[in-house]
Amino acid sequence: MSPKSAVNITDDQPQQVKTNLLGFSASRLGDFMEGIGEKRFRATQVIKWIHQMGECDLHEMSNLSKDLRAKLAEVAEVKLPEVVSCQDSVDGTRKWLIRVDGGSCIEMVYIPERDRGTLCVSSQIGCALDCSFCATGKQGFNRDLTAAEIIGQLWIAANSFEQFAPKAKRRVTNVVMMGMGEPLMNFDNVVDAMSIMLEDNAYGLSKRRVTLSTAGVVPQLDKLGDVSDVSLAISLHAPNDELRNQLVPINRKYPLAQFIESAKNYIEKMPDNRRKVTVEYTLMDQINDRSVHARELAVLLKDLPCKVNLIPFNAFPGSDYKRVTNTALDRFRDILMAEGYTVTVRTTRGDDIAAACGQLAGEVNDRTKRQARYKKRLSEVQTLNITD
Repeated sequence: MSPKSAVNITDDQPQQVKTNLLGFSASRLGDFMEGIGEKRFRATQVIKWIHQMGECDLHEMSNLSKDLRAKLAEVAEVKLPEVVSCQDSVDGTRKWLIRVDGGSCIEMVYIPERDRGTLCVSSQIGCALDCSFCATGKQGFNRDLTAAEIIGQLWIAANSFEQFAPKAKRRVTNVVMMGMGEPLMNFDNVVDAMSIMLEDNAYGLSKRRVTLSTAGVVPQLDKLGDVSDVSLAISLHAPNDELRNQLVPINRKYPLAQFIESAKNYIEKMPDNRRKVTVEYTLMDQINDRSVHARELAVLLKDLPCKVNLIPFNAFPGSDYKRVTNTALDRFRDILMAEGYTVTVRTTRGDDIAAACGQLAGEVNDRTKRQARYKKRLSEVQTLNITD
């Protein structure tokens, strides 16, 4: 069931670049089949083999003719990202470190709950947005992940839990695009990968069980509703532009009013008028956790069909922020609930393996200078602490 090892190529044998079918949506794979002179329905067979049976060896796809298998193997492959390590938390959370082409590593997290198993998937190597309270942004940015590298994370998790075995229980029931990176800045690849997640002949997840989270790339969010109807989460973290400019720098380009309006328009495009946006709000001690902030947030969201998910800040090395106190968290929640909002509090999971919300870092070959600046600043702080 695992992919074959790469064949060694001698110097006098030029390596043929093969098409990786792992990230091909049903439509795109149908086009590929037609392009090599085959019928489109062959795409359905291949997708089932890869994403329902976990088979990566084209020669083992037994309901395809031998000639077709040989033909495919000449021009195509099913290539997965490499699992570097896998850690399990005491609370059942599992975190993978995954190496992708170019040598950088991303992180992916599985969070088991009583009624679901949620996989938090990355969309970029690092993140270009640099939100001040997120460890990922401090790693800088390398590149977007391909559709194969995104859906490959779900394949790896499903395989890890033996989900491809006949009559196996589905362990991954939900996928959230909330890992490393801003999904809407990798629009086409993320949309392709999500379409495979929803595909009946692949993972068959419900559109309510696939969630895209964005920090507010408004033009791409405006496009999303035309090509997808997955669940939407907006990463807000502040109730006014002045504070959000400090916490989420992209707000300077697309301020709150535009972001909220875009999210509202997305929901209005959905055929089901019961759909709601999930508002993610990370609470940090004496930064955005005051009563005045809760009341501002209640006013800001009054015209947006939504529910609010409060997230206690999870610390990481060198962070300037502290976790919200239980008293402030309860007060914030109670104010929103009194205004009629449905409010949940995200339980911190996987903190012992740095897998909690905002802690994902990976190993990024940074194309910016942000990682170096952050490490220098962290070293200076540590030196001062030792001196004191």
